[in-house]
Amino acid sequence: MVLEATMIVVDNSESSRNGDYIPSRWDAQADAVNMIFSAKTQANPESSVGLMSMGGKGPEVLVTLTTDFGKVLDGMHRTKIRGHMHLATGLNIASLALKHRQNKSQRQRIIVFTCSPILEDESSLVKLAKKMKKNDVNVDFIAFGDLDPSNTKKLEAFNENVKRSDGSYLAIIPPGPSLLSDQIVTTPILAGEGAATRPEGDVGGGAEPSQFEFGVDPSADPELALALRMSMEEEKARQDKENKSKDADKMEGIPEEGGESQPLLDGNGEASGSGSGSGSGSGSKDDKKDGDGNDKMDTA
Repeated sequence: MVLEATMIVVDNSESSRNGDYIPSRWDAQADAVNMIFSAKTQANPESSVGLMSMGGKGPEVLVTLTTDFGKVLDGMHRTKIRGHMHLATGLNIASLALKHRQNKSQRQRIIVFTCSPILEDESSLVKLAKKMKKNDVNVDFIAFGDLDPSNTKKLEAFNENVKRSDGSYLAIIPPGPSLLSDQIVTTPILAGEGAATRPEGDVGGGAEPSQFEFGVDPSADPELALALRMSMEEEKARQDKENKSKDADKMEGIPEEGGESQPLLDGNGEASGSGSGSGSGSGSKDDKKDGDGNDKMDTA
């Protein structure tokens, strides 16, 4: 799968204390961060994930890019809820952290959680979006909590200017009975282009079937697509072999017509087969003996 370096930016402003998401906005983010980390590292063991917050007095890098899940958990536990959100500054710092990644072949991605009012104006966010696009940084937004029209308008403007054909998505998730992490799974942020395109607020539905064979885009990961195809062909060949073996066993169990085969001649050189033939032969011999006896009696 895609090799990526991902910075997750959480919203630890005072708005994250709200309990309109299960169990709270902050705890919902923590659960989603764990899920995103697992999804990224399982998709490609060489992918790395970092963590930072953008509330309080200013953004803070909690964990640099790592594959150690324990460090991410520790970073979430150390984070305090306070202040308001600093979105533009947080994005700039996250981009700087990605720039200094060790593996330069990793694609750059920022996943931002927002649940509080956005203080930056739309024009400055559009300018920042163009900068991110120029630096080949994909930016995904998970908007929940404060879904004021002014907020969503700013996020949509940012997304329109940063997105390319292979990334940068905006997921708007209203409150509901489902966990935030469960709803994120169904969005293109984790599912990619194969996820269902659904109207705003309808992120809980199932994804559409993938248009690619085995659900993998051969142009994105040709080795995985080839391995899956070979595995399917080997399984098909094995099943065909088993079916042929079963058919052969059934043919061996069918008896031949007419029972067991018999030799054409018996031990005396007579024709074998029905009892009537042998009976007639023995009768002719008895008649001959009786005839001889009568001749002898007449001579005497």
